[in-house]
Amino acid sequence: MLYPILTQSRGLMDLSGVWAFKLDDGRGFEEKWYERPLESAMTMPVPASYNDLKEGEAFRDHYGWCFYQRTLAVPSYMTGQRLVLRFAAVTHIAKVYLNGELIAEHKGGFLPFEVQINEYLREGENLLTVAVDNRIDHTTLPVGSEAGSGMGDLMGMGGGKTSRKRNNPNFDFFNYCGITRPVKLYTTPASYVQDIFLNAEVENTTARIAYHLETVGDKTAKIAVYTKDGRLAAEAEGTDGILEISDVVLWQPLCAYLYEVRVTFGEDVYSLPYGVRTVKTEGGKFLINGRPFYFKGYGKHEDTFPAGRGLNMPMNTKDISLMKWQGANSFRTSHYPYSEEMMRLCDEEGIVVIDETPAVGVHLNFGGGANFKDGKRVNTFDPPEEGGIRTHEHHMDVVRDMILRDKNHACVVMWSIANEADSGGPGAYAYFKPLYDLARETDPQKRPCTIVSVQMPNYKEDCTIQLSDVFCLNRYYGWYACGGDLDMAKELCREELTFWNSLGKPFMYTEYGADTVSGFHDTTPVMYTEEYQVEYYKVNHEVADSLENFVGEQVWNFADFATSQSLLRVQGNKKGIFTRDRKPKLVAHYLRDRWTKIPEFGYKKE
Repeated sequence: MLYPILTQSRGLMDLSGVWAFKLDDGRGFEEKWYERPLESAMTMPVPASYNDLKEGEAFRDHYGWCFYQRTLAVPSYMTGQRLVLRFAAVTHIAKVYLNGELIAEHKGGFLPFEVQINEYLREGENLLTVAVDNRIDHTTLPVGSEAGSGMGDLMGMGGGKTSRKRNNPNFDFFNYCGITRPVKLYTTPASYVQDIFLNAEVENTTARIAYHLETVGDKTAKIAVYTKDGRLAAEAEGTDGILEISDVVLWQPLCAYLYEVRVTFGEDVYSLPYGVRTVKTEGGKFLINGRPFYFKGYGKHEDTFPAGRGLNMPMNTKDISLMKWQGANSFRTSHYPYSEEMMRLCDEEGIVVIDETPAVGVHLNFGGGANFKDGKRVNTFDPPEEGGIRTHEHHMDVVRDMILRDKNHACVVMWSIANEADSGGPGAYAYFKPLYDLARETDPQKRPCTIVSVQMPNYKEDCTIQLSDVFCLNRYYGWYACGGDLDMAKELCREELTFWNSLGKPFMYTEYGADTVSGFHDTTPVMYTEEYQVEYYKVNHEVADSLENFVGEQVWNFADFATSQSLLRVQGNKKGIFTRDRKPKLVAHYLRDRWTKIPEFGYKKE
């Protein structure tokens, strides 16, 4: 699916702004709210999460459906073309109505969907209504609880013993919901470019870009590549072929160069920025453009106050600026695909990205807890009729859709199939093997694939050993394990990391960190102080630096972020290097000193 842009052949309308909004009290569909203007509606900005924008627990912790609504009038000059209504993300389930008629449905809160609306439009004003369901269960990604078990139990929330129905997430970030990314109306001619697939190979100073165009209609396809200063670098004709660029300028981490790829198909014109680079693993190295790359950076969240998970481009811009100030070069889209706008920004800024599906919470026994059905323990991948997870079909969909959305981004160097799944449990290999196969089949560039693995006592039984190209580890030696005892933490950390190093593949930290309340200090480093956070990272780095196949460190987390209430969370997760409003903790300066001394390439012995 192509990102919507304005060209000489394509029109574009942004439907962002203030919409009418109403929480569903259970009567919305019965009374057919989508057929008429909402009664007693409140105002709500789009895009944004709704949870923090109005006051009250009932609003913040709403469970179930809500309704968004606005009028839509299409200018006459656009009505002669194909009209497409596109939602960049609606969390988690959407039903879209135009003039009271259901025109689209979508499951999955972090990827786009669209519908052609020509046949549904009336002359003049049209009533556009979007019903949004925020409920999570064993069929959704991310996963939540249907019966009151999961992260809520683990963190002392009491599980399902609540005064009213509410979501019980099996994940440690707040379940922000709503129309969180832009809604746009765009046009194309009747014959149009539907999708573009690009895959570059580089030899010496020459790049050969294999391309494939998906088109609708009977026209001639042409494709051309232009340099930054507008010079023609390559061109070809037809829907499949090779573009050859001599004296190619490569896209590099923190040194981005983007060509313009311009496709014409009859009257239709579409262009996209494209960075030429190669990615592969070789032995214990992760290679970008044939050189051993070292990841320095973060796990992040799309999390700002009060927009929640809503698109916030000023904050995205600030975040990348802070990363560069620190000498960071990468992040993981934990734990869902980020906005297309952020991915395009990373292309332009040279930030390396591990792109992750929303498959978090695929672990019914997380943290040593247990789920039971009819008195019998339920394992994550038990048959659905026995209480096991029911996410596989949806998981396949989001893997495919994420890769199809982000396939042409130079910044994306690896796909993460899941975060902290039950990858060492019974049935894990059979569950995940088809997902890896699908990712490798879908991606024209065949980028490395991974699962970000949870800390577990039986890590030698993790199916990622058989499946992953890079071992990505979430480990908390010195926090959840051996908290306050950094000497023992270092010993256990060295024992496990030595095992991963022995396997001969690249491995890295994708999470490691310690909760730290900004302003807490002590002469002796104790847990929750800023001093302890620094010492925690020093211990982990001492071990990691000694292992030749360790290829990166992405700390958890870039900034403090909101979570569900729990005994372990003081107004959210405090593992941030920065506070939620992006003020540095003491550790930010330690990491800046470390990372500015570590080069992007060749840090470990070649």
